[in-house]
Amino acid sequence: MDALPFLTELRDGIASRLQDMVLETSDAEEFFQELAVFSASLLSPPESKVHCNVTVARRKKPVTVACSDARARAMDELQYAFGDGPCLTAMRTGMTIYVPDVSREHRWPEYIQAVSKKGVQSILGVPLRLEGESTAALNIYSSRPHGITGGDIARAELFGKQSAKTLRLELRLTQLQEANDNLEAAMKNRTVIDIAIGVIMAQNRCSQDAAITILRRASGSRNIKLRDVAAGVIESVSPHAAALRTHFDE
Repeated sequence: MDALPFLTELRDGIASRLQDMVLETSDAEEFFQELAVFSASLLSPPESKVHCNVTVARRKKPVTVACSDARARAMDELQYAFGDGPCLTAMRTGMTIYVPDVSREHRWPEYIQAVSKKGVQSILGVPLRLEGESTAALNIYSSRPHGITGGDIARAELFGKQSAKTLRLELRLTQLQEANDNLEAAMKNRTVIDIAIGVIMAQNRCSQDAAITILRRASGSRNIKLRDVAAGVIESVSPHAAALRTHFDE
């Protein structure tokens, strides 16, 4: 089979599977986990097994969001502890970083010595291009020297390009969900505060502005959140305050 048709078929297959993962997973955590497991199965050579994880850095802090197994996570945690390594370098430079044989690697000496003691013999870091200040990388570990071939690297880079697109989509969906959750929480808080203001107006026969001032002063003097003070006001007049609900259309 010629290389070009093979790579085209592989790219289309990866894209299809990633699209299915977005549709089938219930949240970002499940998606990332499926991504790590899929990458390990796709990139493992027939005669051996590789360990994969996905690292995302937001606000310059790297976090392993998913791993194919516990060993992959442990390797990433080692890298974070030493503050540098092939995968962090891939994220920082936007370039694929390959360590074919850790026994001959002179970069990041302390980290390399630590991973070699864990049985890792070759490492590949593939950058995933995101948006804004967020960066990510696909991290691949093999227990064999030269355990990741040139063909494996080509597949990993192709997978990285395809998965980066899906990762950007998943992160956007996550941000939209977080914004929706924050809006819903804000509306619930607003409902409690508005009801408490009405109670204060009725009890003190005062204006809305005066009731708001009373509520804010109570919050400040007691060093308690405004929403919690409002909930206390409602509880003082209703035994069912905890059952308050906010009604709005999705």
